[in-house]
Amino acid sequence: YLFKVPTPLGFNVRTTATHWALIEQKHPDISGRLSDVQETIERPQQVCQSRRDARVYLFYKRFEPHWGAVIVRRLDGEGFVITAYLTGVIKEGKRIWPLSNSFMTP
Repeated sequence: YLFKVPTPLGFNVRTTATHWALIEQKHPDISGRLSDVQETIERPQQVCQSRRDARVYLFYKRFEPHWGAVIVRRLDGEGFVITAYLTGVIKEGKRIWPLSNSFMTP
């Protein structure tokens, strides 16, 4: 693995160097930001569960002026990175972390 990091949801997320290279090719804005991706998974500001697939989680962390988004699928107790990119907005989904209302999106 290129990395395997824990989430605040109690499972680990991994990716390979080959898959990371594909993500960088598809989303050049995230190229060279591997540490930001790991930080987004380990210490997100918000995590949503996909409305389309309950096994898919959207991890978000603010990197001004954008949000870092890391999309993860969890299978058999482990997670793997589907993709990662920078975005201006948090996509809709069921917020599962943190559960308090203290977090507000700008």
